[in-house]
Amino acid sequence: MPRALLSVSDKTGIVDVARGLASRGFELVSTGGTARTLAEAGLAVTNVSDITGFPEMMDGRVKTLHPNVHGGILARRDHKGDLQAIAQHGIQLIDVVIVNLYPFAETAKKPGVGFDELVEQIDIGGPSMVRAAAKNFRDVLVVVDPKRYPELLEQLDRPNGPSLDFRFTLAQDAIAHTGQYDIAIASTLYDFSVQDGAFVRAPRERDIPAGLGFNLFKRSDLRYGENPHQKAALFEGFFERFQPWEVLQGKGLSYTNLLDLDAAVRIALEFTEPAAVVVKHTNPCGAAIGQTAVDAYVRARDADSLAAFGGIVALNRSIDVAVAEAITETFIEAVIAPGVAAAARPVLARKANMRVIVTDFDRLAADSPGHAGEELRSTLAGVLVQERDRVVEAAQPWAADRLPEGFRVATKRQPTSEEWEALRFAWRICAHVKSNTVIFTDAMRTLAIGAGQMSRVDAVNVALLKARALGEGALKKSVAASDAFFPFRDGLDAVAAAGATAVVQPGGSVRDTEVIAAADEHGLAMVFTGRRHFRH
Repeated sequence: MPRALLSVSDKTGIVDVARGLASRGFELVSTGGTARTLAEAGLAVTNVSDITGFPEMMDGRVKTLHPNVHGGILARRDHKGDLQAIAQHGIQLIDVVIVNLYPFAETAKKPGVGFDELVEQIDIGGPSMVRAAAKNFRDVLVVVDPKRYPELLEQLDRPNGPSLDFRFTLAQDAIAHTGQYDIAIASTLYDFSVQDGAFVRAPRERDIPAGLGFNLFKRSDLRYGENPHQKAALFEGFFERFQPWEVLQGKGLSYTNLLDLDAAVRIALEFTEPAAVVVKHTNPCGAAIGQTAVDAYVRARDADSLAAFGGIVALNRSIDVAVAEAITETFIEAVIAPGVAAAARPVLARKANMRVIVTDFDRLAADSPGHAGEELRSTLAGVLVQERDRVVEAAQPWAADRLPEGFRVATKRQPTSEEWEALRFAWRICAHVKSNTVIFTDAMRTLAIGAGQMSRVDAVNVALLKARALGEGALKKSVAASDAFFPFRDGLDAVAAAGATAVVQPGGSVRDTEVIAAADEHGLAMVFTGRRHFRH
């Protein structure tokens, strides 16, 4: 009689597949909760303890780790020595292994879950059986996904039995299943640290690990990549490493939509006050804060209304009716926010093709528990890994008597209180613009952005070109931010000529003295942050 071993955490469909196996002459062998489920359904079940000769022990930690189990799984049917060995020791062959593992990832998602509870969800016997069956896939069918149950029964009914291709496909699924499981454990344990002899789930300073693993699962194919001739797809990963985005309406998201949405969200996350960002080609064309979300959005849109046409919008507040009305006044490709009010949905639906996306902004924030600290980027040389860039030095308001560590006012003139406020706003935006960049803002919105230029003077000149749309003197009494130091005074001279009265930049050039002297000549206040924010 063929034998099937069933031991699952996810019991979806397990009774039906067990009935199907029993009707095809299989003896059902099972463990713990699975055995109870099958017995309660009226199926005859042999408990695994009857096979091993040992009871389950240590709260279920030990139950299937036995030669009578693994010998039955690993024995090769075409190896005389294997068959002699199991005959000598009275081991019966196991032909089907249906196993999925303890719900570690699901447990890890629970708010406030304790370390000891997590440790008990580290499956030992399950991965061992799955790997053993996958290794012997030519002779043993291993099923880890309930969606495969109907196909398993269909394959068993084939005249010559399950195909080799099907057996190999199940083995591939099985190895991927255990691999994903191990990576989930490794990723979660990195979130814990030992504090006063206790395991605490809290962010901690650590080096980039020597090994970094995670699994990606294709969520959807995309129409194409950056260009129509490039294939592309969106993949998601192990629970909190990537935060799912829900599309409420509109056409499918494109490759470039996703890149632009990511760029917009990163800026919106810098602010606790209502903020809105309009992005084109991963650079902001307008960003603003306001008393309300609609106030912020209109400011951001009107900062460069020409570029905003067909842009990508991010807001750090839910979309209400007022915001929805403002968004639908012009052509917007996509908008993302923490939520959408029910009354705003019909308004947004007027633009049927506009993508509307919601996600949990709190979980995306850099300091959220479980958020991946490392960012990955592929190159032809390999995968680059770095910590996520965080503008932590701008998390709190700036003032002459309350400067972040490493800051100094380099010029004779101190910024005014209004300039401090505007400089902090500009610095938070500047960090997310492609280098080289120089931007001009007031305390509430961007005025002109010079992004992705080969020199800082070019960046200023591009910003000036953008400012012309706002009218003569649009940059008068503005402030400027540069993502890296000015290597020569010409960039600073151009900033002063544009009308800015204060500048924030990292400092650190061998010509800092020359640049400071230029700022003093122009009566500018200039702040050195000691911290650079390149974005390539």
